[in-house]
Amino acid sequence: MQTVDVEPPRQTTRWMSGWRLALVFLLLAVVTHLPSLVRTEALNPDEAFLATQAQVINDGGHLYRDVVDRKPPIVPYLYAAVFKVTGSDDLIWIRVVAIGTYVASALLIAAIARRRWGDAAGLAAGIFYLVASGGLVLEDSQPANFEVFMTPLICAAMYFGDRDRTQPSGVFAALATLAKQTAATTMLPLAWMSWRRERVRGLVRLGIAFVVPIGVAALLFGWGDFMFWVFTGTGGYLDASGSWGVAANRGLASTAIFLGANVAALVLVIVGARRWREDIDLWLWLIGALIGVAAGFRFFGHYYLQLGPPFALLAAGTLARADRRVWIGAGVLSALSVIVFVTLGFTAHPILLHPYDQIAAAIDERTGPGDRIFVWGQFPQAYWASDRRPATRFLTAGFLTGSSGGRSSERVGLQYAVPGAWDDFRADLAAHPPRLIMDVSLGTAYSIDRFPEFEAYLHANYEPVALVDGVILYQRRASSG
Repeated sequence: MQTVDVEPPRQTTRWMSGWRLALVFLLLAVVTHLPSLVRTEALNPDEAFLATQAQVINDGGHLYRDVVDRKPPIVPYLYAAVFKVTGSDDLIWIRVVAIGTYVASALLIAAIARRRWGDAAGLAAGIFYLVASGGLVLEDSQPANFEVFMTPLICAAMYFGDRDRTQPSGVFAALATLAKQTAATTMLPLAWMSWRRERVRGLVRLGIAFVVPIGVAALLFGWGDFMFWVFTGTGGYLDASGSWGVAANRGLASTAIFLGANVAALVLVIVGARRWREDIDLWLWLIGALIGVAAGFRFFGHYYLQLGPPFALLAAGTLARADRRVWIGAGVLSALSVIVFVTLGFTAHPILLHPYDQIAAAIDERTGPGDRIFVWGQFPQAYWASDRRPATRFLTAGFLTGSSGGRSSERVGLQYAVPGAWDDFRADLAAHPPRLIMDVSLGTAYSIDRFPEFEAYLHANYEPVALVDGVILYQRRASSG
């Protein structure tokens, strides 16, 4: 694909601005994420984890105390709010909200592009972003993940930064970071823009605007718990020791999928690299997003959603200077990407998701609505699907064993547990003895027999009652109270 430098088109058609542009983006967002509106099951463990957190919150629980995760608070509470407003724990409604965030992101991206290169570039940038948002495998492109809700806040931060609004840009960067920590890398381009405008004074204003909302959140959720679970307690999660081969393989695969789905934008970005000085803020945005994707060296596909906005803008900047043939070629390639990935979204089965329908039915058969359950394994969908509350604050065994996605089994064991987790675990089991315990660890590195304390507790108080889809169900003995 070759481009020819021409004056960026400034003409306006009725589909390049206003409500018509929003309608175009809405229709494309619905098409690229149509599988999420048709498929009702949880599409990856993160969705089930967030849904269970929301159920606990709506029952009066508190994040970082009654249910924990190494994530900031905005997305769990958004899930809880959507469940509360709709009166339903079905995932369809949070996915509808997710589509709204895709549209909001596209409109903000289009506004940035339109200010630089004209209306046609704004339309192209929004379309490139929406194509990228759907150009991942099923469990990454269709669920309502953290990155989905982080992205419009990042785009808002850059929108205000592009308009020399330092304080709003810092506030939105903070809000994005309160959706997912990796959004903090957006401070790289924002810092450059602030420095360019006001030097040290601009950096100070940006820093204060960024720090204050995060500080307020820490005070609201309890400084110690918030800082530990969101920032200081993530060291083990970020450590890739012993898993470099796994990380490299996943990184290569996920990067290939992202670039293959966005090959038209990729060529345009490469061609436009020679003009990097003109768009240095966008290149810094892309570099910051790459740092966010690589943080922790896990390279899950949905991490790549953070790359979408700067990638789309850089591609649109080149396309704005190209001739008609390039526009047609980019359109054809983007359309093919949408067709391929939407088709995969309808036909593929989530690779990371263990079947849960029969297990949820077995839980429902053996417990009442007020009973608590506990899952030993990486299986949060059991809580959400059965509508039973967790007996402990730990929705997966990863916090207690060190096991987590994107890592090898070498660093699994008591010594790799989150500091203090076992003390909290003992206290939770004593306060809320589960009616049913599910062992989802058969054949894994975190099998129960590797953790003698929990194995002794299980066999002293529970007896096996069923084996369903490879999961052992243990019911509490009557003699155990």
